[in-house]
Amino acid sequence: QVQLVESGGGLVQAGGSLRLSCAASTRTFGDYAMGWFRQAPGKEREFVAAISRSGDYTMYAVSVKGRFTISRDNAKNTGYLQMNSLKPEDTAVYYCAADLYGRGTPSRRDYENWGQGTQVTVSS
Repeated sequence: QVQLVESGGGLVQAGGSLRLSCAASTRTFGDYAMGWFRQAPGKEREFVAAISRSGDYTMYAVSVKGRFTISRDNAKNTGYLQMNSLKPEDTAVYYCAADLYGRGTPSRRDYENWGQGTQVTVSS
């Protein structure tokens, strides 16, 4: 099992940007597909973005496509979520997740490793 630690959350005005990081406690980070999910108060955790083990395949939720970019640096055992043009509806706790030998999917059930989350708040 791999431990994941998110960082980079905070308070930002609408239209602003944040970059989230997800540090993994493994030297074999390249064996894990990675995903980002978010959960707003009173709502279920929802898919945001996913990336394949090598980084050559990505997918996004419709609500963030064109504004968010997922990436990874396997040499640094770290994944990223660049968030631009933020909107108040992006306010949520953001979680990174890792799926050993996975492909990078939008399903929460495919990910067996989760971080503790980082709060992102977008003010209007």
